Amino acid sequence: MDIEAEGKTDGGGEAVRARRFLPSVQGRFRSILMGVGFFVLIPYALIVLYWLPFVRPVSTLMLADLAFFRGYDRQWVELDDISPNVVKAVMMSEDGQFCAHNGVDWGQLRGVVQDALDGEATRGASTITMQTAKNLFLWNGRSFLRKTLELPLALFANTLWSKRRTMEIYLNIAEWGPGLYGIEAAARHYFKVPAAKLSLRQATLLAVSLPNPVLRKASKPTRNMTRLVPVIERRARASGDYITCIYN
Repeated sequence: MDIEAEGKTDGGGEAVRARRFLPSVQGRFRSILMGVGFFVLIPYALIVLYWLPFVRPVSTLMLADLAFFRGYDRQWVELDDISPNVVKAVMMSEDGQFCAHNGVDWGQLRGVVQDALDGEATRGASTITMQTAKNLFLWNGRSFLRKTLELPLALFANTLWSKRRTMEIYLNIAEWGPGLYGIEAAARHYFKVPAAKLSLRQATLLAVSLPNPVLRKASKPTRNMTRLVPVIERRARASGDYITCIYN
């Protein structure tokens, strides 16, 4: 009788502990989900903040440089103080349909997905809007997770920001070398002139260095860069119909 009663007592204790443990696990899981959700939503709040013309955003790479005490060089300039040669060259090099798409070039993206499914080498399909979202909130390197986060951010930014604002932010946070960010710092570093005075050739050299600014230096173009420059220059000169969202 005593043993049976003791067994009942122990069983009851285990049931109580189980009932206490389950809410504890559920509470932790709920807290983790809330924390993840909070960090996922932060970029969207910042996109709203960055709509304000007097706000000067910084990129994740710039923040990383600060975190590791490396520092960086960035001098913010308004879009009106950047040579149109830069806008034309960058648009023709990075995103020729910038004025036409909604932040994502779905045609290019479908082509990349199809190439991947066919086992072929994929090409870049990131628009300037997508690159801006990535630079502001995400990380470098190719991954499905990053691209999944990047797409809705680009769509939301395109909905809220004007094309001029997107281009202004992009040109002021783009990396042009280790610790070197923004077109003004790049122009002065490589060509000793302000961004407003860049020639088409100088602007094109800066534009074709963007895909790999650590290895490509605008002032010392590689053979591949030299090959690309006349192509981008030719497109830039004929870009009138493509840049109407920037210069009406």
